[in-house]
Amino acid sequence: MAQDTDQGIVATSGDGLSAPVQVHARGELSRRLEQVTRVNLRPIASPLPIGFIGLAVATTMVAALNLGWIPATEGKAVAFALLAFTVPTQATATVFGMLARDGVGATGMGILTGTWGTFGLVMLTSPKGATSDALGVLLIVSAICMFLVATGAALGKIVPALVLGGASLRFLTAGIYQLTESTTWETITGVVGILLGVIAIYAAYAALLEGIQGRTVLPMGRRGRGRQAVEGRLAEQVVDVTHEPGVRVQL
Repeated sequence: MAQDTDQGIVATSGDGLSAPVQVHARGELSRRLEQVTRVNLRPIASPLPIGFIGLAVATTMVAALNLGWIPATEGKAVAFALLAFTVPTQATATVFGMLARDGVGATGMGILTGTWGTFGLVMLTSPKGATSDALGVLLIVSAICMFLVATGAALGKIVPALVLGGASLRFLTAGIYQLTESTTWETITGVVGILLGVIAIYAAYAALLEGIQGRTVLPMGRRGRGRQAVEGRLAEQVVDVTHEPGVRVQL
């Protein structure tokens, strides 16, 4: 609606408020919201080292079982290690990864937690040396999901992406072994598991040193926002925080 006044035509809304009044009202509302709304960020230690260490233990122990370095009679001991050591460490990394606003890392750790936990429970309740088609299907689906997460991680950090990509390959080969019962695939997944353990230990140590020194010591392959996370100023890190989950109105 428009009204003809001495100052000319002033646009008004259906409630009779002029445009300048509406703008002032919105500005006043924004000011008051800013006064009562606070977004608190709490520094935490990086959860990546403990998550990668959990992965290194799991993949190395299961690989040793695949390669015959650990006898099949000790399969239940390996299962207990997965449930008592790997699951808690990676679950912790999942929770604190979310709190650290790293959705990619937290998602990867969450998939690892669920996969190794299921692996351990199946081993614990199955006869020694037995395979499982159901576990094989789970491992292949987990491999696909881990590959997707690894591609996302590669946009910011190459070394963690290699770890997640290696975990994807590890689950894929293990899934094929579970479905085929082939001794060849058992050996392949064992070798892949050992290599993944080496990469995971390197990634854990590099992330640990980075946290201690406050800078990159061993190469992590950071680029883009991954590099900005370590080298950027505070303002660059929080400029878009109002649009992140937990702050914005919808996920």
